[in-house]
Amino acid sequence: MRNKKVLFIVQAAVIAAVYVVLTYFISAFNLASGAIQVRISEALCILPFFTPAAIPGLFLGCLLGNLLTGGIIWDVVFGSLATLLGALGTWLISGRTRQGSGAPSSAKCKWLAPLPPIAANTLIVPFVLYYAYHFPGSIPYFMLTVGIGEIISCGILGFILLNVLNRYKKYIFTY
Repeated sequence: MRNKKVLFIVQAAVIAAVYVVLTYFISAFNLASGAIQVRISEALCILPFFTPAAIPGLFLGCLLGNLLTGGIIWDVVFGSLATLLGALGTWLISGRTRQGSGAPSSAKCKWLAPLPPIAANTLIVPFVLYYAYHFPGSIPYFMLTVGIGEIISCGILGFILLNVLNRYKKYIFTY
């Protein structure tokens, strides 16, 4: 019936495109990068909870978003890797590795879905801000500011998105 590889590629491409558009939009308000950032596109980092296609989609979207908003090479590389690690962590939390492609193992694990992207970005991005951009401040300060931004974008907005999409997952994320 449906070609699974094509559907996977299309889902990944759509996720990447939406990530880039949201990043580009929020950069107009100077919130996509810098010491204080609330990148609303990070809300999409809960999507690996529903589909593994989100993993390459988020990575590519972050990479392109960082390039298009003027990120330096270290930000493009390490910021994108932080998003990739967060996406992988969310996918692992979904329980799909233990259950195949079925539903997540428990509704309780959805509460954990935003944590890997929050943790990955909070631990990696501050070093980019300090060493690559040489922003004034300390790494703990950047961990605080990036962490707060991630909690807002991924923890709050992402969790709202997760709950909305959870109602329609069988229509949107089927293979």
